[in-house]
Amino acid sequence: MRDLWDGLPVLAQDILVSCALVAPLLALGAVLVRRYRPWPLVGALMWRYRWANLLFVLLIAISVGMGIGLISQERGLRDGMARAADKFDLVVAAPGSELTLMLAAVFLQPSDVPLLDGELYNEIAAHERVKIAAPIAFGDSYGDAPVVGTIAEFVTHLTDGALEGRMWRTSSEAIAGAAVPLGIGDRFTPAHGMGHSAEDGAHDGVEMEVVGRMPRTGTPWDRSILIPVEAVWEVHGLANGHAPERGDQIGPPFDARYFPGTPAIIVRSEELWASYALRSEFTRDNETMAFFPGTVLANLYRVMGDVRQTMSVMAVVTQILVGASVLLGLFILSRLFQRQLGMLRAIGAPRRFVMSVVWLYGVALLAAGTAFGMLIGLGAARIISGIVTERTDVLVQAGLGWSEAHLALAFLVVTGFLSLLPALVVLRQGISESLRS
Repeated sequence: MRDLWDGLPVLAQDILVSCALVAPLLALGAVLVRRYRPWPLVGALMWRYRWANLLFVLLIAISVGMGIGLISQERGLRDGMARAADKFDLVVAAPGSELTLMLAAVFLQPSDVPLLDGELYNEIAAHERVKIAAPIAFGDSYGDAPVVGTIAEFVTHLTDGALEGRMWRTSSEAIAGAAVPLGIGDRFTPAHGMGHSAEDGAHDGVEMEVVGRMPRTGTPWDRSILIPVEAVWEVHGLANGHAPERGDQIGPPFDARYFPGTPAIIVRSEELWASYALRSEFTRDNETMAFFPGTVLANLYRVMGDVRQTMSVMAVVTQILVGASVLLGLFILSRLFQRQLGMLRAIGAPRRFVMSVVWLYGVALLAAGTAFGMLIGLGAARIISGIVTERTDVLVQAGLGWSEAHLALAFLVVTGFLSLLPALVVLRQGISESLRS
């Protein structure tokens, strides 16, 4: 049986779980509706006490929306971070914190890290299994945009060749990210440093011209400005990686004697097995470390998984508290029309008919609140996703998935069956007592 379940597609498994969750509630509702036909009276109660019903539905919707929004947002952030690191197969850097290097090289977070020399770069670039070996040089900025030095092959890799304009040809030309407020033909002077510590006048006399723009990638590189790595070195008064007689050359090969250093080298190979071989080869004690950003993210996801569990527990606790509030609210709402129910029983209405009216009335409110809550959760997740995307430059796309649907359905089913309690309590009241209420 287990093998049969594992053999089903994930979508089929999700649909079956959803059906299993809601089937008992639907079965009970179908029996009551078919036998007693209480909907006309339920509709009359819904309209008669519409404002109280509306507040009740809003309470349910907000609670369901909070739980759905939390889970959906966490999944959207995790997927966005994975997409941001998708173009970075292997990173080679000096020994240190893999997380710090990943944040610096992949997510462009400022960090002070040791440099790798030209001999190591040439060894990596000349390796038979290496397709791209891109040095990364950062430390300057223009406004909020980090200025990153690299090689043209890496820009082509990031953009999949879809570049507006053209690639740089000299060390005074640049490529702007999709979120940078610079157009083709605009000129700018980079500042030394980033953020509040940036020194605007440190590079006076240096002017760069934007000759191309990258398409939107949904990564922090959308807000970056890419320039030849030679330009970064030259701006800081260093050699540009080439011998004096070849001072105008842009891009590899580099002369190790004139290579000022790079904090990280982004390595891409043709095959996955080759990437693992390169990681082993260039992980050397006290010299270099090579790591997969995806592996670092997986370790980070492990921590985020704990956060997800905490968020899920918080959502469940919230649902329990709201479930208790729902029961209390149903008790209160049933008191509003207790006299009408007493009249029904006085004129001979069966007890089960009265119970079906009260129960279906509560389930209708719960179903409406749950459905509205899913819409609120979706809207809240998208709003928060936009804020997170704007703050981190990681494209976060949060939407409703099966985990959110299962949470909402489980809440509806549990509270739906618990709403039988107010219906049973109403039947325990005597007819005379109900008529006097």
